Amino acid sequence: MDASSHIAAVETSPRYEGWRIVVVCFLVATFGWGLGFYGQSVYVAELHRLHGWPASLISSGTTFFYLFGALLVAFVSAAIRAFGPRNCLLAGVFALAAAAVSIGQVTEPWQLYLANAVLAFGWAGTSLGIITNTLGLWFDKKRGMAISLALNGASFGGIIGVPLLVTAIGSFGFSGAMIAAAIAMVVLMVPIILIFVGRPPLHSSATVAASAADAPSATQIRAQALRSKAFLTVSIAFALVLFAQVGFIVHLIAFLDPVIGREHAAIAVALLTAMAMAGRVLFSTVIDRLNQRLASAISFASQAVALAIIIDSRNDMVLIAACALFGFSVGNLITLPSLIVQREFDPRSFGVLISLITAINQVTYAFGPGIIGLLRDASGSYTLPFYGCIALELIAAVLIMMRGRGKLM
Repeated sequence: MDASSHIAAVETSPRYEGWRIVVVCFLVATFGWGLGFYGQSVYVAELHRLHGWPASLISSGTTFFYLFGALLVAFVSAAIRAFGPRNCLLAGVFALAAAAVSIGQVTEPWQLYLANAVLAFGWAGTSLGIITNTLGLWFDKKRGMAISLALNGASFGGIIGVPLLVTAIGSFGFSGAMIAAAIAMVVLMVPIILIFVGRPPLHSSATVAASAADAPSATQIRAQALRSKAFLTVSIAFALVLFAQVGFIVHLIAFLDPVIGREHAAIAVALLTAMAMAGRVLFSTVIDRLNQRLASAISFASQAVALAIIIDSRNDMVLIAACALFGFSVGNLITLPSLIVQREFDPRSFGVLISLITAINQVTYAFGPGIIGLLRDASGSYTLPFYGCIALELIAAVLIMMRGRGKLM
């Protein structure tokens, strides 16, 4: 049995230690997205209620968090090589806990930016970058499945994180709830990481080494990508949609709270994230047989329809159902770019192109919460910014169908 076949056989075994790392990463993603991503919706609404600060001011802190986090994520791979996955995961958990406590103690706007800077370190150590890099040390042939399973923790973080946080705020106040969340994370995650995350196995694949030998450099791939219509239509389309999606989700509770109440708003967010998980699982069973660009366009259009319903309705059940419709494609927007790149571009450019798309997306959607907050303050309601999100979704739906010719090296 050659090295490649041996690795595949080992990774297929349910007793393989890598599957324990998948569970650890699932839990890390649960807290990372619960406090770092979906939690932003709670922070915007709660800080506005407590201090009366403009939505644009609070959400600009969220924009700063995403931009600074995008910068830090670029160094995650180097950090893992220098300090090991266990130490990096522990650092991420402690940084996230410190940020949670800090956000609960904020009394001045400058403190919010400082807390979001700490949160960016926690996000870099508990989100997509560290999870994919960590699992890559344990998996080769089953890497895609392992990452997909682990990232379901991101949706789970929204399903249970936001309702639990809102409930805890009602019982302990904002500060007390954030302290409780930080303590719960540290008490649960630190022992799990220390026990289960050890030294990764040494994988060697002659096939991978041979294919990489004549591969173009990362600089050449990026230069060609930025001149490729096929690449630009994918990256720009998803950047526009994620700008709208992230901005909408961050402001969702603030929008729904005066309409249907805080508890129903938390249920809407939880259902949105539950549908994101369901949509990703169901979609994965058929996506290989579909036109993935067309599937992306339909996903974008479905979010536009959901946003139109949310703007015009004041009925509790209709609003919650529209949030569910919006959420059905949320999870797929993380996986669809990689599927399109895998199908349309040279396999040797896959890693560089996915990193480039991720960077473009994160820098773009970092401005979503701030701009939506600014438009909300200027217009007096969320109607104008949400209609703007609909326009971006529809533009992206047209753009994604404009595929260029040729295959990028």
